[in-house]
Amino acid sequence: MTLATAPREQRRGVIERYREFLPVSAATPIISLGEGNTPLIPCPKLSAQVGRGCEVFVKYEGLNPTCSFKDRGMTVAVSKAVERGMQAVVCASTGNTSASAAAYAARAGIRCAVILPAGKIASGKMVQAYAYGARVVAIEGNFDDALRVVRELGKRPEFAVVNSINPDRIAGQKSAAFEIVEELGDAPDLHLLPVGNAGNITAYWAGYREYLAAEKASKLPAMLGFQAAGSAPIFHGKTIEQPETIASAIRIGNPASWDLAKAALRDSGGAIDIVTDDEILEAQRWLAGHEGIFVEPASAASIAGLFKCCDTGRASALRTRGIEDGSQIVCTVTGHGLKDPDAVRFTTESSVRPSEAEVLRAIGF
Repeated sequence: MTLATAPREQRRGVIERYREFLPVSAATPIISLGEGNTPLIPCPKLSAQVGRGCEVFVKYEGLNPTCSFKDRGMTVAVSKAVERGMQAVVCASTGNTSASAAAYAARAGIRCAVILPAGKIASGKMVQAYAYGARVVAIEGNFDDALRVVRELGKRPEFAVVNSINPDRIAGQKSAAFEIVEELGDAPDLHLLPVGNAGNITAYWAGYREYLAAEKASKLPAMLGFQAAGSAPIFHGKTIEQPETIASAIRIGNPASWDLAKAALRDSGGAIDIVTDDEILEAQRWLAGHEGIFVEPASAASIAGLFKCCDTGRASALRTRGIEDGSQIVCTVTGHGLKDPDAVRFTTESSVRPSEAEVLRAIGF
């Protein structure tokens, strides 16, 4: 199937598909890479882990143009920046935002500056920012320090900040909730997400509420957020000065959308919980090995959270709330596994002679 023969729905970006729900007008130039329309994958083996007739679906955001969910918001943020005549976009990043901002800025023909914590960014994300032509500045500090600098730069007339403190970013990201409702025929009963800067859980909740108000859905899901144990400010109710986790995309100690995320959790009847790095990596391996879905470590926080909720020997936010029989559960996985390949540990087998017998022995048959 060529681009010319592909169904038009597969070629439309977020703004074209959901214009009526976004802060755009006829005067807004559309800067798009065909983002959105990512698969909602039924996962029978995950469903079996939950049991009781529940269905689990994975929203695989790693199949966006720069391989993360950030593209949904970036198409709107950069389009609005161009409409306002901005000369450049700027962002603080743990990796995915920098890749997305750089790509959409390149598409728009404007400059992009990325401020990031030195030595804290996965290689798969760093190379994207450079490839798209961004000016990358590493600072001595963490993501929260980088965002503080970006906020200052945002006061200058030349720069549009495209972090999730920009409401245009949140507006674009809520489109994932629209897609889920359209595919399931209604909102799910439970929605599990990783939580870092907390913009995504805020955006999904906004999307579900807007589709309910538009009578495109008949109910709202409970939102369940999962932070890495070493980087869990919302769970602990305090800023984490030195957040640490292998899940670099959610290594954030003072989330920009903290208050909005807390409101989403409260108003949806949901909760926030934590998962350890070991649980995250085990969930990443399990999802790839059992369902064929390879995600970066931060993405696997939602899967690790689901496993925690299904472990009868452990306390968890979801078990306290309860999972009703026959529930539909969606887990968002936010980025592709090749974003952070260094997190995957493997050993290369020694070579064997090129014979059928030797190869069969090597593969265990």
